Formats: sequence, C-alpha cells, structure tokens
Amino acid sequence: MTNEHTSAGARLAVIGAGTMGHGIAQVAAVAGYDVRLQDVSEEVLKAALERVRANLDRGVELGKVEPAARDAALHRLTVTTDLAAAVGGAEIVVEAVPEILELKREILSGITPHVEPTTLLGTNTSSLSITSIAEAVEAPERVVGMHFFNPVHIMELVEIVRGDRTAPDTVELARAVAERMGKTPIVVADSPGFASSRLGIILGLEAIRMVESGVGTAEDIDRAMELGYRHPMGPLRLTDLVGLDVRLEIARYLQRELGERFQPPELLERMVEEGHLGKKAGRGFYAW
Repeated sequence: MTNEHTSAGARLAVIGAGTMGHGIAQVAAVAGYDVRLQDVSEEVLKAALERVRANLDRGVELGKVEPAARDAALHRLTVTTDLAAAVGGAEIVVEAVPEILELKREILSGITPHVEPTTLLGTNTSSLSITSIAEAVEAPERVVGMHFFNPVHIMELVEIVRGDRTAPDTVELARAVAERMGKTPIVVADSPGFASSRLGIILGLEAIRMVESGVGTAEDIDRAMELGYRHPMGPLRLTDLVGLDVRLEIARYLQRELGERFQPPELLERMVEEGHLGKKAGRGFYAW
C-alpha cells in the first residue's frame, strides 16, 4: 500500500488552491507526484500557478532548485475546477479549503464517490477535529490530519493528526507521503489545536495583549523571541503571515473547547474588523 502511494508517478490531488493549497501542490510536484490542483475559481487557480512558478524560479535563482527539476515539477502540475476530474485515479487527496468544519465535511463527502477505497484522505486543518471531519465519509479510518505550515515550500514540519477512527496504516502512509515531500512529520492525537496551533496561538495571543497594553512595539516583542529564544520568526510577524482572521477563528474555537485562556484580545478583534488581516491585506502588525 505504501509503495503504491509513494512511488514515482503516483497521483495526488489537492483541493483548494489558496495560500496552503498551492504550496502543498508545489512540494508534491517537486517530490515527483502527478499533481492535480482543484479550486472552484479559475482566477484562484491562475494565481496559484503563478505563485508556484515564482517560488520555483526563486529557488533556481538561489541555487536550491535545478532548472530541470523546476520544469519537471511544473509539467507534473495541472489545474482544474472539476472536483471529480481532480480526484479520479488519485492515490492521495489533500483538502486545503478554509477552516470551516461543514465545508471540509462537504468536500470530503463529495470526494469519496470518485476515489478508490484505498485512497488516502488528508485534511490540512490547523485546529478542527479530525474525528468530526471524518464523520462525513463511510470509511473514516482512511481520513487523517496533514497540517502543513506556511510557506509550505520552506517550512519543514507536517503535523499528522490521528482521529479516533484513523487506522494505524493510514497514519504511517501519511508519514511516508510527508517524508517523500521532504518534510519532517510528527504524530499527535486529535485534541483541539493539536500541538502546534495550541502552543502557537497561546504565544501569539499573549504577544498581541502585550502590544495592546503598551509593553512594547510589535518589532521589539518579536525580536525578543527571535533573539532571546531563537525563534526564526516572532509571534506577531507570524500572525501577519498566517492571517489575523485565521488566527481569530482558531482562538475562538479553542476558547470554546479549552477555556478562557484562549479568549481573543480586543486588539485582534478590532484589527480584523478594520480589515488589517496581515500580509495578504498589506497591513497587520506590520506594513507589507
């Protein structure tokens, strides 16, 4: 089973071509998978291809990607708005749609009639319950969390999350797929926020409260973690990169599930209301 899913030329479908989806498609194509990237929007798909091409061109400029490898990866990546066409014949499907439980359930339910019983169904969620998402399919044992990190082509970690009914073989297969993509996987249980989001959010929320109460500027608070604790990126710059709206929704979810220590700061609520969503909006805690 593992050889079938990780061999050269195996087909992998990514559903959702946004910030995470295009990155997952890129690393999969570089790893040798035959990748189909699906989205309901032609405009989003066009932008996704442009971003993948720009990332690979930058890799060539830096000497990290061979021109031939770039060209081969782009050749292996195709896009479509047709869900059935995207997932048909795929050994692996990874959905990367927005963090809305019902949307993810709807996507997985729509995928299952078009794939084989052995197809791995991965969900790229940063906080939602894998067990709840898997309830949408008849075979929840083949559903597993595959939480990639942004930017996908740079960040090494993939957090593999086993739901209550995820089969051990499914977990091991997800691990093998992540490793083929050049990632380092960790395996965690299906708990709200998993490991990475739960820790990252609590640090980010406290950093926002510190800005809110005048403890320091965003730059100085970030610098404290970068230089004092060797974090590659401070929590506020990271919040800008992830998206303040995304972090707000995760915080609200964790507040409901785990308690008031995850209550979003008023500053975060206000910035989202004003459209200061971070890098994607050109303004957050930093100007982009």
